Amino acid sequence: MRRTRRPRFVLMNKMDDLNLHYRFLNWRRRIREIREVRAFRYQERFKHILVDGDTLSYHGNSGEVGCYVASRPLTKDSNYFEVSIVDSGVRGTIAVGLVPQYYSLDHQPGWLPDSVAYHADDGKLYNGRAKGRQFGSKCNSGDRIGCGIEPVSFDVQTAQIFFTKNGKRVGSTIMPMSPDGLFPAVGMHSLGEEVRLHLNAELGREDDSVMMVDSYEDEWGRLHDVRVCGTLLEYLGKGKSIVDVGLAQARHPLSTRSHYFEVEIVDPGEKCYIALGLARKDYPKNRHPGWSRGSVAYHADDGKIFHGSGVGDPFGPRCYKGDIMGCGIMFPRDYILDSEGDSDDSCDTVILSPTARAVRNVRNVMYLHQEGEEEEEEEEEEEDGEEIEPEHEGRKVVVSRESLGWDQGSWVWAKGGY
Repeated sequence: MRRTRRPRFVLMNKMDDLNLHYRFLNWRRRIREIREVRAFRYQERFKHILVDGDTLSYHGNSGEVGCYVASRPLTKDSNYFEVSIVDSGVRGTIAVGLVPQYYSLDHQPGWLPDSVAYHADDGKLYNGRAKGRQFGSKCNSGDRIGCGIEPVSFDVQTAQIFFTKNGKRVGSTIMPMSPDGLFPAVGMHSLGEEVRLHLNAELGREDDSVMMVDSYEDEWGRLHDVRVCGTLLEYLGKGKSIVDVGLAQARHPLSTRSHYFEVEIVDPGEKCYIALGLARKDYPKNRHPGWSRGSVAYHADDGKIFHGSGVGDPFGPRCYKGDIMGCGIMFPRDYILDSEGDSDDSCDTVILSPTARAVRNVRNVMYLHQEGEEEEEEEEEEEDGEEIEPEHEGRKVVVSRESLGWDQGSWVWAKGGY
């Protein structure tokens, strides 16, 4: 009897089915691995903290830092969270802020670079350093501390972070945006501390000004090669020649009610060609403040002061990333901004205050375009200045309103090439 030969195409079909089966199993294994990696990646991390639902409590001895980091970062759609203090414990050392994904759990939020936090025990803001600066009031049991990122920040590489207390804004700061995002974090450091975490909190509308998210472009009279994003100013020019200067000039001049402003250096660029000062209203847009007539400015790259000249004089320390430069006017008590009867020799005292980390208490005084002043008038002016603004310590420059053109001037910020 002749044996029938099995068709060859049937065997090939079975081989194809077997290969498809193995391929399907590989897909399932790969999907399972991806899910495990994602589950590990987006997992809350904590140390010396007891987590019970949305309640966090300190679980260690007083010498150990307790830190909690949420599983997911803040996003444009979920850009705010709050922490309610249930019990402030022994010392109330509770910190609320934002940290990178793999932040060390042995440190309070805000102590290490790329992190920021509002500390309840002293009301200070810690921004990547173990030493904080005064920011708001202290917080106790029953208070709510909120932290969020302005929505416009997610379109750029810099995060504008704000903090609230009991639904009202305390202040804001700027820091670079981490590639993986910024994660909500809570720190504790003493027995009895307990908080309740609200990751899906919404900022209330108790006050319209609290919810106002503005580009702040209306506050600027002129912008040349400078982009405004919230309170962030970004240089857009080429920065290759002396005329490649970006200028941001405020719409309104300083006044007796608003006589001081500050600028924090978020990114110094290649050479930190940043200048801060005062200038007349029609100041040239391609000139750094201080270079041309009717202006005075403190330059970050060399620490010199420029007053209507391209040659500066040694004045203060150089400024770098993270430093805050300030400028203000100590107006005489009888000063009237719109007065027509001011004498030509009347003067305002301009404070140029570099708050660099190495130099804090610079009180040397230099007088420009001021002749015939008696020592008694100088002492009275210094005393008046200390009463008006004692907390801003820096160097004072006395300039005449006529030389500055102050009645038509405003404060300026510039960055560019030399």
